[in-house]
Amino acid sequence: MSSSVFLLPPILVLVWTLSTMFTEVLVALAIGGLIYFLLQRSRSQVLKAEDGWWGTGTPPDGEEDITIRPFTVTTSDEELEDLYKRIDQTRPVASLEDSQFHYGFNSQYLEKVVSYWRNDFDWRRQVDKLNQYPHFKTRIDGIDVHYLHVKPKKVPEGTTAIPLIMVHGWPGSFYEFYGLIPLLTEPSDPNDLVFEVVCPSIPGYGFSSAPQKKGFNSVCAASIFHKLMKRLGFQQFYAHGGDWGWLVTTNMAQLEPKTVKGLHVNFAPASKPGLPMILSIMLGRRFPKLFGFTDMDIQGIFPCMQKLVVESIKETGYMHIQATKPDTVGRGLNDSPVGLAAYILEKFSTWTSRDFRNLEDGGLTRKFSLDDLLTNVMIYWVSGCIVPSMRFYKENVGRGLNAPHTKIPVHVPTGFACFPNELIHTPKLWVKQKYSQLVTFSPMARGGHFAAMEEPQLMAEDIQKFTKAVEKKKTQ
Repeated sequence: MSSSVFLLPPILVLVWTLSTMFTEVLVALAIGGLIYFLLQRSRSQVLKAEDGWWGTGTPPDGEEDITIRPFTVTTSDEELEDLYKRIDQTRPVASLEDSQFHYGFNSQYLEKVVSYWRNDFDWRRQVDKLNQYPHFKTRIDGIDVHYLHVKPKKVPEGTTAIPLIMVHGWPGSFYEFYGLIPLLTEPSDPNDLVFEVVCPSIPGYGFSSAPQKKGFNSVCAASIFHKLMKRLGFQQFYAHGGDWGWLVTTNMAQLEPKTVKGLHVNFAPASKPGLPMILSIMLGRRFPKLFGFTDMDIQGIFPCMQKLVVESIKETGYMHIQATKPDTVGRGLNDSPVGLAAYILEKFSTWTSRDFRNLEDGGLTRKFSLDDLLTNVMIYWVSGCIVPSMRFYKENVGRGLNAPHTKIPVHVPTGFACFPNELIHTPKLWVKQKYSQLVTFSPMARGGHFAAMEEPQLMAEDIQKFTKAVEKKKTQ
């Protein structure tokens, strides 16, 4: 305050003081009102999806058949004979000396995998394992949607099972969750929540039929899965996803935020860099505490620029192909079981740990069994879904990254499991830019991209922790 004020008459001092206070209040109200308006505007933003018809031709004149049909995984002798014939006729390629997995799947080790597949792998036994849970199909928007529906055998008295939809990604399948399902539906701890689990195959993956028209993206899949859950009688439910499942379940939360009670993901790459994210990239290494960065964050987001560029080039070639011309390379993979196995299993090596590129066997059996890995490959082979699964990149990435859902925040309670060997590290600050109601953020002790399959116990524990937190908050 200026000293000249003291020379004014008292009444003028009072008037001046009151006017100053009034101005400050008006400014504060204006700023507060703007902030409130922006918050309400962001909260009112809801993703919209139009009903589509993804089957062949035009929609039927009458109502679509909405019956739910039991489904059983089966394979004929003729299909297996054709598979073995194709394996026997493969043409081996010698690996470069001392190349490990740096040129892709090591050909020498591939011969061992193929030999096991041809001579020791028991697909019939794995089919029985697949069928241990009840499978179903139902038609939605022209697509036969395949899903597992696993109900708990026992629910504690006075409680109800919590519905949970879990969505896979590429090059995975519903089989990724087979180690996780019993931990959720039959928990050993009496204090744990009991879940009723639905695991669908994304249309074009596994045993869900493929879209026959262009434009089927993650939002379309999210819309179909909402219709699936309603058809099963669920008015509210929780959702979990990784890889493409992260985006599909995120879109589900954006489409119907009051229907999705909680969203749990283990993959959340930043979509739209806001000011906090930009500042954290510029200053985070020098002032980590200012942005809440941990040692895990520093190691995950501040490698030297050269390393960052090189890694990006090394590990994203598949994405560029699938986002532009998926049908070309897909046709070759659809004809060659050995090519298909090499293409898929190389991801289970590198995406589990990039250090596995330095190993002759790609570290494949350090985290997974060959039986489980080949079961996932066989799901792609017997269903012939590799081409439509790759088209999902064309529809989501190839059409630009400026889709409406990238601009809309998620206001559903969210839990994030941060696995150390994930392809992209996302600090808590960045996660909160998209998921405003972040309830839990869990740095995990170990695990990579296929976390549900690699570390089902850790994943189950984090889903329990998150869901308990949300349920407690709702009760309060």
